[in-house]
Amino acid sequence: MKKWIIPFLFLSSAWTTNVYAQTKQLSLQDALRFALDHNQQLAVSRLEEQIGKQKTSEIRAQALPQLNATGTLTDNIKKQVMVLPGAMNSAEPGKPMALEVGTTWNASASGTVTQQLFNQSVFTGLQAARSGEEYYALQTQQTKEDVIYNVSALYYGLLVRKEKLSLIQSNIDKMTRLVETTQSQLDNGLAKRIDLDRIKVNLVNYQTQKTQLENMLKIDQNTLKTLMGMPSSEAIELPSLALSEIEQKAAVTQDFGTFDLENRTEYKVIKKTEELQQFQKKAYVSEYFPQLSFTGQYSYNGLSDKFDLFKGGNTTAQWFGMANIGLTLKIPIFDGFARRSRVNQANLTLQQISKQLELNKLNLTTSFENARLSILNSLSTIKTQKENVALADEVYASTQNNYNLGLANLTDLLNAETSLTEAQNTYNEALLQYKIAELDLIKSHGNLPSLLN
Repeated sequence: MKKWIIPFLFLSSAWTTNVYAQTKQLSLQDALRFALDHNQQLAVSRLEEQIGKQKTSEIRAQALPQLNATGTLTDNIKKQVMVLPGAMNSAEPGKPMALEVGTTWNASASGTVTQQLFNQSVFTGLQAARSGEEYYALQTQQTKEDVIYNVSALYYGLLVRKEKLSLIQSNIDKMTRLVETTQSQLDNGLAKRIDLDRIKVNLVNYQTQKTQLENMLKIDQNTLKTLMGMPSSEAIELPSLALSEIEQKAAVTQDFGTFDLENRTEYKVIKKTEELQQFQKKAYVSEYFPQLSFTGQYSYNGLSDKFDLFKGGNTTAQWFGMANIGLTLKIPIFDGFARRSRVNQANLTLQQISKQLELNKLNLTTSFENARLSILNSLSTIKTQKENVALADEVYASTQNNYNLGLANLTDLLNAETSLTEAQNTYNEALLQYKIAELDLIKSHGNLPSLLN
């Protein structure tokens, strides 16, 4: 497939089955871009960020005029009765008189408007809402960085595991050739059956290790796919580990940069949490303030003993309007010390966040120092193990030559082969530890998104 097609496919929002039925070589940048588009945890975080924006709109609405309209239609099937004193009864003086009150049909349409003039809780809520949006954005950024880190670490681990698989295959090839050589020597009476059996045992062990490593490689690939948001049925292929590139980069690694706590998203999240808690405390304190609001109402009412309220000029109904405006002042006096308790709780929460900030600062600073030390240790190990691999390879080649000439026994050859394998595995593991330490250092500087470039 042409190179220009691959970036387009990974940047696409849809990852179609027919296109990806074929195996694709997956670079780290491709894996990261795909993960940022399809990772489910990151998608949830982005939705939470959108919910935060809607909460801001909801709080902002409290500062805007509130308009409401209502309409009623009432059929007084049994009217209220009012009893008048007997002195008012001209027909039968002294006898109380019962009269029905009101009309059979009542209709009313009304509208009300309310506007907050002074409400410190609402104004504080607006400030907190804006900080809340920033908090959700930081949460999304932190999730994004976590995805980048986890995908990168797993990707590097897969590359090293693939290199180990290649190494085991190389050992299998060596053992296979050795079996053939020893079998020929046995046929000519120059070797013992026990020597051939020992080589076959080693060959079977390597084949078993290869099978186990292949299964582990498939499991880790499925884990990577899940983290990326890719179906496990999709086939991917990782490139070979560029050992020379890592070696060159490790050789010139000198500048570790200056640690700046303000660059870490985790620290920013806690600082924003502290800011939100300050607003929460301010909101509790604002409950001590009076609240002033404007209210206005207008209603239009109709009364009639017949159901002809809406017949225009032919109606017997009486229609009249009514309007009022006013100010409502609410002054808090005593609530059983509930407000004071909420303010005290907010103060204690702020103290907790302050301790979290101190702990976070300590942890992040330690992580930077550990990453720096890990890189230095990995650099030393890489240099030592590279020399060790060269030496072990030389020893193995010499021992194998002597074995073929009958100057070395099989035990010496197998020991040399084992030493070479261990040296190569240790060297590969040192390269992996260097990449992980480098990843930790990049994270310590808050530069994980740079891995996308």
